[in-house]
Amino acid sequence: MNQRLSEKGSPKRIVVIGVGNLLQKDEGIGIHAVKALQEMQLPANVTIIDGGTSPDILACTRRGDKLIIVDAARAGGEPGVIYRFQPDDLVSESGAALSVHELGVPQNLRLMLLSGSEPSEVVIIGIEPKEIDWGIELSPELETKIPEIVAVVLKEMRTG
Repeated sequence: MNQRLSEKGSPKRIVVIGVGNLLQKDEGIGIHAVKALQEMQLPANVTIIDGGTSPDILACTRRGDKLIIVDAARAGGEPGVIYRFQPDDLVSESGAALSVHELGVPQNLRLMLLSGSEPSEVVIIGIEPKEIDWGIELSPELETKIPEIVAVVLKEMRTG
């Protein structure tokens, strides 16, 4: 993997945090994706974190120069569509949060900005869910998307 250098000349520290609830089907897609990443051989400058339903993004930002968040996101597309958001994109024109974690990710990102601890880059990889209901399995549409989601995250690690 081609490693980008930080301003200090060392490889950029990259943190990938998966967010979601494994007990609510597609709402857990971020966790499923980071579990797949944890099984891979990744460079030493990459940290993979299972953020669960209450991610402490502020603590994670102290570990990296680039933060990649993987989460379910309702943006009106077909189930399994993969989106790439910036933090400012999390709130739609209507004011509704795009992230399924309306009280988690957006508020954590705002706190991060206010505290001055933001990494040089934050990217949110959002996946359109099909089913958010009780159950531990992903819908077939999202289950088949895990390799593609992993590929998108790996590509994101190489950019910026």
